[in-house]
Amino acid sequence: MTQPELLAGRTEAPEPHRVIDPVEAAEALLSFLQQHGPLTLLTGAGISTDSGIPDYRDGAGAWKRKQPVQHLDFMQDPATRQRYWARSLVGWPVMQQAQPNAAHEALTRLQQAGLIGTVITQNVDRLHQRAGTRNVIDLHGRADEVLCMSCGYRCPRVDVHDRCSELNPDFRDFTAATAPDGDADLEADFTRFRVADCPQCAGVLKPDVVYFGDNVPRERVNQARQALENSAGLLVIGSSLMVFSGFRFCRYAEQAGLPIALLNRGRTRADDMATLKLDCAIGPVLGRVAGGI
Repeated sequence: MTQPELLAGRTEAPEPHRVIDPVEAAEALLSFLQQHGPLTLLTGAGISTDSGIPDYRDGAGAWKRKQPVQHLDFMQDPATRQRYWARSLVGWPVMQQAQPNAAHEALTRLQQAGLIGTVITQNVDRLHQRAGTRNVIDLHGRADEVLCMSCGYRCPRVDVHDRCSELNPDFRDFTAATAPDGDADLEADFTRFRVADCPQCAGVLKPDVVYFGDNVPRERVNQARQALENSAGLLVIGSSLMVFSGFRFCRYAEQAGLPIALLNRGRTRADDMATLKLDCAIGPVLGRVAGGI
């Protein structure tokens, strides 16, 4: 379904109140939270960049690099899996060692103050949970666990990386620029890379993450939608909302007549749905908000 089709038939929304000054943005967001909280929160990659995890898109919503691995390619093409796991030996430690940043910690304080309820995150890094945030729905799964696509075997991702490292000692010392979600901009001869298969059935092991081209489990979507319907509004932080799996919650909020606030650098797909648009750096704004409660 295309964006024009998604928005067809919608009455023209008023222009959102747009703020670019961080101090004014913090004041506006705190007022929004106090008026409408507890809000459902939807977060994207932009909230984790200060933890050293790269994001996918620029301020205009365009891809910064090649699109991530596609689900069908990963499942059907052994060469794609070789490339994926070889690059992950370089990229995954960055995500594994990442720590919650000031924005994650500020959101935990806002939740404890009763201004934020359920957190729906498009991120797979589990940094919200590590910062102490509760009631988190990992919309796209979690990158720290691996699942066998045949028998359901599950294990920590680090176990698979240890096995891949043992099978491929020549790949242990490669270095490359870090890419989003445990990937790396590594180019090499991947044909000689030996992939670690399921130790129980020799099936395909895949991080427990919803790849591009796959669908978010229906029960997870329903849980998130129920949380939104039981709240007084939606706050989106650090997401361009170009992926429908997150954008759908803005549609749900709009259909329910709930106010929407956006905190993101650059444009988002839901700009014309928002009551409040804050085009600012995320960390400083959230720090001021949390300090004002």
